[in-house]
Amino acid sequence: MKALDLPRHAQILEIGCGTGGNLPMLSDFGTVCGIEISEVARDLAIKKTGGAFEIRAGTLPSAVPDFGRQFDLICLFDVLEHIDDDLGTLRAVACLVKPGGRLIISVPAYQWMWSRHDEFLHHHRRYSKIRLIDVVQSAGLRLDRATYFNMWLFPAAALVRSFDKLRGAQSATGTNIPPALINRIMRTIFASERHLLERTGLPFGLSLLCVASA
Repeated sequence: MKALDLPRHAQILEIGCGTGGNLPMLSDFGTVCGIEISEVARDLAIKKTGGAFEIRAGTLPSAVPDFGRQFDLICLFDVLEHIDDDLGTLRAVACLVKPGGRLIISVPAYQWMWSRHDEFLHHHRRYSKIRLIDVVQSAGLRLDRATYFNMWLFPAAALVRSFDKLRGAQSATGTNIPPALINRIMRTIFASERHLLERTGLPFGLSLLCVASA
């Protein structure tokens, strides 16, 4: 986040904030608001955060709430793949960003990895790097950076998804929370990539990260 060179007291919006897990982290960098389509998730986010954040109902691209201001940073963490009109969504989001403001977008990578897991999560698509860059630039945004991430766990996930396809699995593997020890190990492996991402992009991974400017 430091590399984004945000102003002091930055205005930050997380679209698709879910149950609010990212809001306290984002608040280290400025004043944070959220948009969430699910009433249940909104209520949980407000309860978990003690009502510390303004969280409004809304859908993209057609029903965007009016906060009465633009934002220095807008985050869409694993949101765009859930929306049918991704281009229209980014065009609507671009109107919420201050001139020179930033967007951070993460999406699942590689359409060939499509599986029951994506259907379970109500995805519309997975993205290639070229497709993500194209939709960002077509929305009138300037691309600052695009890279894969979640590289270390990619081989295992690709193997599991391929195996599920071969055996014609009717349910999604990996939708349950793993045992605590396994979860900690996987989280540590995933977090270790941040040191690489600070210096360079990654050549492949389960997900894509894009930073763009208005």
